Amino acid sequence: MSKAPDLDPAQDAPDVRPPKHHAVGLPAVASSLRHVGTQAGIKRGLPLLRGVNQTDGFDCPGCAWPEPGHRHPAEFCENGAKAIAEEATRLQIAPAFFDDHPLTDLADKSGYWLGQQGRLTEPVYLAEGADNYKPVSWDEAFAIIAEELADLDNPDGAAFYTSGRTSNEAAFLYQLFARKLGTNNLPDCSNMCHESSGAALAETIGIGKGSVTLDDLHQADLIIVAGQNPGTNHPRMLTALEKAKRAGARIATVNPLPEAGMRRFKNPQTARGLIGRGTDLTDLFLQIKIGGDLALFSILNRMLLRAGDMAPGVIDRKFIDTHTHGFDAFAAHHATGDDDAALAEAAERTGLSEVEIERLLGMVLAADKIVVCWAMGLTQHRHAVPTIREVVAFLLLRGNIGRPGAGVCPVRGHSNVQGDRTMGVWERMPDRFLDALGTEFDFAPPRDHGLDTVGTIRAMRDGRVKVFFAMGGNFVAATPDTAATEDAMRRCRLTVHVSTKLNRSHVVTGARALILPALGRTDVDAPGGREQFVTVEDSMGIVHASRGSVPALSPHMRSEVAIVAGLARAVFGPNDPVPWEHFAADYDRIRDRIEHVVPGFADYNARARVPGGFALPHAPRDERVFPTATGKANFTVNPVTSPEAGPGRLLLQTLRSHDQFNTTIYGLDDRYRGIQGGRRVVLVNPDDAAELGLVDGAYCDLVSEWPDGDRRAPHFRIVHYPTARGCAAAYFPETNVLVPLDSVAEFSNTPTSKSIVVRFEPDSGTAEAAAP
Repeated sequence: MSKAPDLDPAQDAPDVRPPKHHAVGLPAVASSLRHVGTQAGIKRGLPLLRGVNQTDGFDCPGCAWPEPGHRHPAEFCENGAKAIAEEATRLQIAPAFFDDHPLTDLADKSGYWLGQQGRLTEPVYLAEGADNYKPVSWDEAFAIIAEELADLDNPDGAAFYTSGRTSNEAAFLYQLFARKLGTNNLPDCSNMCHESSGAALAETIGIGKGSVTLDDLHQADLIIVAGQNPGTNHPRMLTALEKAKRAGARIATVNPLPEAGMRRFKNPQTARGLIGRGTDLTDLFLQIKIGGDLALFSILNRMLLRAGDMAPGVIDRKFIDTHTHGFDAFAAHHATGDDDAALAEAAERTGLSEVEIERLLGMVLAADKIVVCWAMGLTQHRHAVPTIREVVAFLLLRGNIGRPGAGVCPVRGHSNVQGDRTMGVWERMPDRFLDALGTEFDFAPPRDHGLDTVGTIRAMRDGRVKVFFAMGGNFVAATPDTAATEDAMRRCRLTVHVSTKLNRSHVVTGARALILPALGRTDVDAPGGREQFVTVEDSMGIVHASRGSVPALSPHMRSEVAIVAGLARAVFGPNDPVPWEHFAADYDRIRDRIEHVVPGFADYNARARVPGGFALPHAPRDERVFPTATGKANFTVNPVTSPEAGPGRLLLQTLRSHDQFNTTIYGLDDRYRGIQGGRRVVLVNPDDAAELGLVDGAYCDLVSEWPDGDRRAPHFRIVHYPTARGCAAAYFPETNVLVPLDSVAEFSNTPTSKSIVVRFEPDSGTAEAAAP
């Protein structure tokens, strides 16, 4: 096991090599074992790997991809192993750490260095005017929070953020606490990622979740993967795609960057993958311009309608007439103008050739069952919701929702972000949920909608939110407009973070601050000596149990359930009618109450104990019933738009490296893209670079433009890379500073982190001065 680094490594001088053309294989196995051995040690780490994603084990904190019915003994991926190694590390922050490292020192450290210091093991408190965190007891910590909450003019002066790591049980209690306090200010990480998916899907099919199962993927004739990089962000998805491919499916990949995982997959659980060529996944790669997906699906729909005019059976008229609403207006919209001009415009907006678009149309016409998968590449644009509505229309035209082998598949990142929303962590929960919650716990929940993530930042900036409480996550590093967000956070009276490890949010504080150490997924949770399990919901609506297996590093670490219960006692007093401590002693009692409030959770405790868990009801998938305002699936009219950069500018998308999970940085390499030993890089197409005079290996500042002023990310190494023309890419959180707080998606308020107009200016800074 290694020790925590003393020095913060430079991140601005990477070794750059050609990108890879395949993913996983032996290098991924070696990387997994190296990370686990280095962080957790072999004795502690290998048993954890045997238990991850098993029916009697724990759910991997690395992503929300579902488990298959038949599970492999090694049911994890490389990045899952990294996540487990990070959490199960034996490194811990000693009591003297904060004496040796004042806040002014920690504020200059990178997120990577902070995270590598080890697990947080006791509550610490930063007093007003102080420069060092100091140990504090749990009772003292809860009393500080209760004091600040009591001093608020009204409950909406507090905001309660949630990371997708939080279990169903903790999330349910957490939202109950906030609403008992009197606020719906429940921002969460979904506000920044799949909120656009939820908004579009709720409007069009009546439920803001995907409609497919793993079996549907395996049975599909055509799978379109758009705006997603499974090889890094959801590696276990590659196994499902390989199985579909072996069954005869064809795969079209739509992305501004060629990604190794979608080119060729070397499955390490097969001889073909370990020592052979592996499986070629993509049949058609469409290197689309950033933000061109609406134009692509719009022209596909227009062409399908024309094909349907000429040949019966292309369009599923029976399904459309029986189950949908708005088709006539949709068809009329796509009948306006000249077809050839529309195709030419689509080619211009997408950067694709007309031949490429027609090839995709041919694959669509040859397929009976189609699944469309997507992630942040579709959701983080101003026109994200119209784009996803057009994707739904594409599937509705041929009846590809509500039957095997077909449907919508938004692929979520955090392992329980979907479950947290199901449990009520949303600033706009419907009245039926609030009615049930109030009836169950005999109180009147607030009805005014609360603040989402962007709204919370604005409210902190304006002095309307004075107490910020985060259940997990790294809010400052995950959010847009870094300077504005950090300034807003510093305006709070109190900031509180429930965390497993140090991160940037702990060093950007309100007048007072608390860090509360939490148990992770891998840790045994045994209040009073009685082991508990929690439940999570995966990206396809399967709810199942998760049980930690390694002893906690410190007796001062508490579960998220226990933290909420302890806080509630301090705020509401010991005579509150909600039995908080009763819940914390036995999580079955929480699940008993959840089943009275949340639809689909009848017999929750019994079904949670069934190996593999249970599927939540999904009316569009299960019955072709669409609980929308019209009672049917809705076609919508979505005028085509796409972002434009203008002369001398490029469109920048932010993305993860392969050594990264959201804001958690495992290392400084991006193996598949050929970047080793650094993160401050910007990937630029060589032809664009030639036109703009951007020399490979030179350094530049990235500057975004917005009506209220420019934003600058200094000192990025230029890397010539096969991006789409007119497009560039760089890692977040380093480039979050470029995303204006007010640049958000229509209808969902999601930051537009995938379409930032930037210009390149001469280098003005150093990596040390610009560490995230």
